[in-house]
Amino acid sequence: MIIIHGMNLRAFDLNLLRVLDALMRDQSTTLAGQRIGLSQPAVSAALGRLRAALNDPLFVRHGQRLEPTVYARSLEAPLRRILDDLELLLSGPATFDPSQAEETFKISGSDFFSTMLMPDLGERLAREAPGIRIQMVDLVPDNYVATLESYDVDLALLPSLDHPEWTAFQPLFNSSFAVIARRDHARLKRAGVKPGEAIPIDLFCDLGHVLFSPEGNLKAMGDAALAKVGRERRVVMTMPTFGGVCGAVARSEHIALIPQQLAHEVAAGIALAVYKPPMPMPLPLIGMLWHKRATQSPPHKWLRGVIAELMYPLNADEPPLPGGARAQ
Repeated sequence: MIIIHGMNLRAFDLNLLRVLDALMRDQSTTLAGQRIGLSQPAVSAALGRLRAALNDPLFVRHGQRLEPTVYARSLEAPLRRILDDLELLLSGPATFDPSQAEETFKISGSDFFSTMLMPDLGERLAREAPGIRIQMVDLVPDNYVATLESYDVDLALLPSLDHPEWTAFQPLFNSSFAVIARRDHARLKRAGVKPGEAIPIDLFCDLGHVLFSPEGNLKAMGDAALAKVGRERRVVMTMPTFGGVCGAVARSEHIALIPQQLAHEVAAGIALAVYKPPMPMPLPLIGMLWHKRATQSPPHKWLRGVIAELMYPLNADEPPLPGGARAQ
């Protein structure tokens, strides 16, 4: 006999778990009922049974919203994992037809992907999967793990870092760096530095730098690379988006280090010139990260495959990714 928190599992109606999950998501008996196809009175009755079975109020009313108790919050993540596993277990072998799919995915990433991925992804979805909707949101560097775990984000696009064991990471491309400056940059022109050439390190360090940093940090990968050769640069401005960085550089005498793929993509459109940095730079590995609960989901797997197909060409002029990088 299985006992959980002093409760006999055989006497517990497992359908109540769906009600609890819906209430955690919507914090409203009416909205929860709409989610799972029950009337508001039926959800209220189920909540009463849950409270009796689990010996906890589970929710307290806060205005028009039901606020989960501390105990209910502790159940949220494991409950969703269990329900996801059950859904996958009971779904059996499934074929996925993107042309008939009605799905919404939320993807987090920097605005690099707004430029380098979303236009091509939008065209592909319009052609092959018109019922699939994508919501692109900013990647919050300190919170991307929490958004994956709490269902706020389905997929994160970011550099390879140490990730929790419950996530999966698929490499996409290596991203080297380039220096951007406005066309006819006065000091670069006087120094005789032509686009495509390396900027002399003294000039590079003396010029003002615009730094991409969502958190407003004044140091990044470029500073670490300079420190290895005993030099420092002069950061005069930080921007939370690459678009902001490029715009500020195009209208000033400042320069910036940005991913080389983005530099070449935007240079012609906003009158930028692209140069090489004077110091060796690391080669970050960029990929997509998701919760393992979605690994075998046919829609999620299909979308990952499409994104990988669109992103791999960015790696064309760089060293090959480790291990082939095509595992989905």
